[in-house]
Amino acid sequence: MKINPFFLLLFAFCTTVFTSCKNEEPEPAGDGDTNNLTLEFDNRVGAQKLVLGTTPYKNDFGEEFSVTTLNYFISNVSLKKTDGTVVKFPDQYFLIRQVDSNTWEPELKNVPAGDYSEVSFMVGVDSLRSASPIAGRTGVLDTYAYGEDNMWWGWNSGYIFFKFEGTSPVVPANGAGLRPFQYHVGGYGGYTNRAPNNIRTVTLPLNGTATVRKSISPTIHFVVNLQKFFNSTTALKLQETKSVHDPSAAAPLANNYVNMFTVDHIHND
Repeated sequence: MKINPFFLLLFAFCTTVFTSCKNEEPEPAGDGDTNNLTLEFDNRVGAQKLVLGTTPYKNDFGEEFSVTTLNYFISNVSLKKTDGTVVKFPDQYFLIRQVDSNTWEPELKNVPAGDYSEVSFMVGVDSLRSASPIAGRTGVLDTYAYGEDNMWWGWNSGYIFFKFEGTSPVVPANGAGLRPFQYHVGGYGGYTNRAPNNIRTVTLPLNGTATVRKSISPTIHFVVNLQKFFNSTTALKLQETKSVHDPSAAAPLANNYVNMFTVDHIHND
């Protein structure tokens, strides 16, 4: 019996397509399976990559500035599965420091296998941990771990959640002839007395699925846009406000920087 070559080609094509589609399906999520998930923080100013030092940027008000320091704490991450189940990670704390590329891609440990469609995290350090005994804080929460790049207020007994420093020609010169700006945001609400609370939570859809399996450790790539710090919920002009350290004055800054974060894409590797 003679077989038409066209049907042979069609059969081969369909087999290839079927095999390819089958291979694209992730393995089932096994009970008890876990893996790590990377949170990649890509700091930018608009479309430009953030580079510390002399690189000039402009905010939405046309004010030129350079960045010398950008640090912020990420904590209390939670992930929502496509079925609505929420998995929380309350004891993992990360400090993103632009000066240290090793901090840009922290790993969330022991994430249960599943398909995740939403991420939530706190910018800052929660009140319970902020008020806990200093001797019990380790890793990035060790208040003596920062050297000269201090992320702890001894006078205010709390962490600096967000530190943004630089220079700008629109800022008045100080006694040394320099034109610095400094924005330090903290304030966890107090322990025994009511105090300013500048802890903020960011919740973002993944616009896709982060697939965690025993053999798949995904990456969520965040873009963090400093332009939003200057012009989001509140307009912040360098020539009008060059320095904020007091938690009671920092709420507008915290309300702005929660809008800096977006999910750009996901790697399921």
